[in-house]
Amino acid sequence: MSIDLDQKLGFSKEDIDASLRRGGLLSLELEFTRKCNLQCVYCYSSAGEGIEGEMSIEEIMDVVAQAKALGARKIVLLGGGEPFLFSRYREVIQRIRASGLSQVVFTNGTLLTPEICRFLFDNGLDVVVKHNSFLPSVQDALAGVQGAHPLIIRGLRFLREAGYPGDGRLLGIQSVVCRLNQKEMKRMWVWARERGIVPYFEVITRQGRAAENLWLELAPEEILSLFQGLAEIDAERFGLRWVPKPPIAGFTCRRHLYSCLVDSRGFVQPCTGIDIQIGNVKEKPLAEILGGSEVFGNLRRIYERIDLACRSCALSGDCYGCRGNAYQINGDYLSGDPSCWQLQQDLKRPSSASTKG
Repeated sequence: MSIDLDQKLGFSKEDIDASLRRGGLLSLELEFTRKCNLQCVYCYSSAGEGIEGEMSIEEIMDVVAQAKALGARKIVLLGGGEPFLFSRYREVIQRIRASGLSQVVFTNGTLLTPEICRFLFDNGLDVVVKHNSFLPSVQDALAGVQGAHPLIIRGLRFLREAGYPGDGRLLGIQSVVCRLNQKEMKRMWVWARERGIVPYFEVITRQGRAAENLWLELAPEEILSLFQGLAEIDAERFGLRWVPKPPIAGFTCRRHLYSCLVDSRGFVQPCTGIDIQIGNVKEKPLAEILGGSEVFGNLRRIYERIDLACRSCALSGDCYGCRGNAYQINGDYLSGDPSCWQLQQDLKRPSSASTKG
């Protein structure tokens, strides 16, 4: 049976409500370094070279401990660049495991070896590999580096040989939905589901290198058509039912109710897309930063404070679209999501006042 992404990577309504009542966290998204061996044309952080002032391992572990004290159960290891370029990633993973927190790591997969994959499996990590295409030319074009495709395929093979997915460990593929791979998405979805691999297919956020490559973006109606097709495949072939909504197929983003991101220099922000730096954990405790932030206060009450057009939607109270795209495109993280097909349809529809007479 394929794993339902919404259940595996998310949290229950009861857990989220309890976290909101206590003003805490359920997860922490953590960057290690901006170093990366790829140059993905859609990269939110324009990763490549490392940057000055990145956190030491003790600073990383201190913020993990602070997150746990706030109720966090899961640490999401983003890297910022490629996490396995951080020289002490093994120590970070082992110390997080010793603290009793679960972990999921997002990697481009090119640096994976049998030894690394066994280490990840033995330490109980879920792993999500950035895999955008079956076609070498398309994968390499999106990765910005020739020869990336066979390394990613090799990494996925090593993970499966290590036991993924299995024994409670998730294996996922993260794909950006874009102009280059649009026609492959259904085939990749089925390929993943048939192997028990979780497909994590998401809309591009218009920031970093993606802001320089707008030709990659699909129109909202194209995204809707694709997501509907994926939902039909899940219902008919795999017994999984979900309502299409942006920005991730088969998954409802609720991270703004219970999570935050700490980047490689210690700056706290709501998520990768809303790159508003609220404070720095090198200077203030995480609880103080979150508790004193108007931005986090608004996002924790997102269903009440989001734009009226979204509050009027049939999915209001569940979906809030992509807050990152709302911020990057509109400059307002409480505005409607420009990639949302329902919002675009509502904006085109004449108001009752304009149609009278």
